[in-house]
Amino acid sequence: KSNVVRNVNHTHVSFVIFSQGRQPMRFWMDPLYATLFLLSLPWLIWQSIRTGKYREGWGQKLLGLVPPRTGLEPCFWFHAVSVGEVNLLSAILPAIRDQWPGAAIVISSTTQTGHALARQRFPEHQVCYAPLDFSWAVRRACRRVRPTALVLVELEVWPQWIRQARRTGATVAVVNGRLSAKSFRGYQRLRRFLASTFAQLDIVLAQTEEYAARFQALGVPANRIHVTGSVKFDNVSAQRENPRTRALMEVADISPADRVFLAGSTQAGEEEIVLAAFMQVLVECPRLRLLLVPRHPERFNEVAQRLDATQLTWMRRSELSSEACDRSSWQVLLVDTVGELSAWWGSAASGFVGGSLGSRGGQNMIEPAAYGVAVCFGPNTQNFRDVVQLLLANQAAEVVRNVDELADFMRRTAIDAAWTEELGRRAKTVVASQQGATARSVDLLRRAMQDRTLATDGATPPASLSGRSESLAARFTSPH
Repeated sequence: KSNVVRNVNHTHVSFVIFSQGRQPMRFWMDPLYATLFLLSLPWLIWQSIRTGKYREGWGQKLLGLVPPRTGLEPCFWFHAVSVGEVNLLSAILPAIRDQWPGAAIVISSTTQTGHALARQRFPEHQVCYAPLDFSWAVRRACRRVRPTALVLVELEVWPQWIRQARRTGATVAVVNGRLSAKSFRGYQRLRRFLASTFAQLDIVLAQTEEYAARFQALGVPANRIHVTGSVKFDNVSAQRENPRTRALMEVADISPADRVFLAGSTQAGEEEIVLAAFMQVLVECPRLRLLLVPRHPERFNEVAQRLDATQLTWMRRSELSSEACDRSSWQVLLVDTVGELSAWWGSAASGFVGGSLGSRGGQNMIEPAAYGVAVCFGPNTQNFRDVVQLLLANQAAEVVRNVDELADFMRRTAIDAAWTEELGRRAKTVVASQQGATARSVDLLRRAMQDRTLATDGATPPASLSGRSESLAARFTSPH
């Protein structure tokens, strides 16, 4: 064995060290993870006290004590880190159920908001917290879930989890894969240690050619990478007259004649800009109403305090069900709930997509565009560069850089209905032209699972799979 190692290149040596055998990886990774966890524990406790985050699911996270799956049917385990990824499952899961109606579906999330939304949206499926990447946690979780496929939504690379899933015979896939420039730089610094993990991905379904090239540079074999487009274009409603939007408009006393401007997924500092612009325009357009939707729930009270400091009449979304509230009186509605933003977009004629005036890199502007909302955003949209380029190339969106430019956009959309409708129509057309990624992704995933079944045919299954029916693989990879 030593002669073999001496005659291979350095890259292969790294692969042998970090990818082969259980002991080498867990012996250095578990102590590293434990050290990082202990160092971060005071901060986690403080955040738990201050914001209510990080209070749930520690048995599942630290020990892998996810609810055990009892059936013998094939199983998709989808990992959706937070709210945005959970939302994507609304497009993916129906396509999976159409192809494999008998398969079980398990959904894991990392955040409390993602976990809560998954339970709300998909009560028919098992929902759990994702195990942390300790060897004992991922081993126990995989034994309990017994996945036939582990599907990572967009991307989360956890070496021991991916390795354990493959040891138990699962296909490991990335769907709607994206690698921002910032994430790519971070992974590149760790490439020596993570190359073998990226090489274990059975298939990567990337949103763009640029993301595909980054995955390949990190070690994913080129023949396992496919460009499918973004599932986000499929995971949108194009009909304003949908039941969720109608229900929200009724509870908020919004009539079709009202001019509603929505500021969605706002970050710290952006609410002040939006409110300043709104107060400028309100002088000329007193019937304009503002929906304000902060990105992070822990900031709801902070934004409420900023609204208290203004002279505006405002309400919380969570108070609308109270019999005592006058739902017709508000100028600003603070949407302090999770998972409703998509439906609220259907009530707006125009809007601003947050995360784009600071350094975050933007938020999802596909949802408002699909409804035909006249949309604007700031200049910092690098996380959605391809979508932004499409919209701007088709004159289907506007860029604003400060309070005055946002006020100008808000004013024009409140006064000029024809211009607003045309801008929204172009945006809607752009979204429609990009749809179809979900169907392409499911088809490619099916092929990858067939290839994995053929590649492992005749191999002795790991002990953790003993007693499992040999027909499951055939059932799983054969649609219907």
